[in-house]
Amino acid sequence: MAKDPVRVLVTGAAGQIGYALLPMIARGIMLGPEQPVILHMLDIPPAADALNGVKMELVDAAFPLLKGVVATTDAAEACAGVNIAVMVGGFPRKEGMERKDVMSKNVSIYKFQASALESNAAPNCKVLVVANPANTNALILKEFAPSISEKNITCMTRLDHNRALGQISERLNCPVSDVKNVIIWGNHSSTQYPDVSHATVKTSSGEKPVSDLVKDNEWLKGEFIKTVQQRGAAIIKARKLSSALSAASSACDHIRNWVLGTPENTWVSMGVYSNGSYEIPAGLMYSFPVTSRNGEWTIVQGLAIDEFSRKKMDLTAEELKEEKALAYSCLS
Repeated sequence: MAKDPVRVLVTGAAGQIGYALLPMIARGIMLGPEQPVILHMLDIPPAADALNGVKMELVDAAFPLLKGVVATTDAAEACAGVNIAVMVGGFPRKEGMERKDVMSKNVSIYKFQASALESNAAPNCKVLVVANPANTNALILKEFAPSISEKNITCMTRLDHNRALGQISERLNCPVSDVKNVIIWGNHSSTQYPDVSHATVKTSSGEKPVSDLVKDNEWLKGEFIKTVQQRGAAIIKARKLSSALSAASSACDHIRNWVLGTPENTWVSMGVYSNGSYEIPAGLMYSFPVTSRNGEWTIVQGLAIDEFSRKKMDLTAEELKEEKALAYSCLS
């Protein structure tokens, strides 16, 4: 029996990440090789011609799973009946701009898009916020889309999670698929805490802790953390463009594991609405280790937190509290 198509919204669809992401969704990387999709693409009016060009390319690629394309600059039309929303569009920080100016622009964007989703999306729509500041943009979206469950609004730290897996894989010269259960705690920013305290690597004699194999705590608590935190900036320096390909791939990973589930005994990192777990203040959008079953994520509980980790986790929580206060001040 053929499955009904899932309607997937991508905002900022004519941009770099959108251009990388849309064919991945159409090819089944996000929702699986048997799930048909209808793509809804939204961008701002000045990008209307580019958006139409992307639509032409999607048609030309003749993806078997792609059952329709909506390309529009109208938010209500873009959000109509969508089951999954990937919020890539946002206002980037430009030279000479103050942090509050960027926050104010994004608060306005996400307040508006939240209202469009609230009024037009399908019941139980799942939302992933990619645009920075991702955690706080997601918090604003939650505020102004009250009928969307807080469990259905998340932000992306999967790119950071995947970067951490990649760094351990390179350090140990092992397949990245053999590394699991790293954690990204906190904000998708330079205060995030990439934690390998509970991470393991598959070896010929079973799973071994990362720390036992790396045998270099100074690297794990220093250069490794800094590399993951600063990876985006390093890619911009190298490419002269932001990390669109890896961001698009990570967005697919985030949604796929959320919808289709996480592998047994494996967790992933997602920015979710804090319920007070691990002494993180409730009401922040904070990255935790999660598992997912039947389309529902659950924060992994009971992990031991040492003093080093506690300080790092609290530091990024403090930044998120400051961002939240700044965002709310822009609403008044």
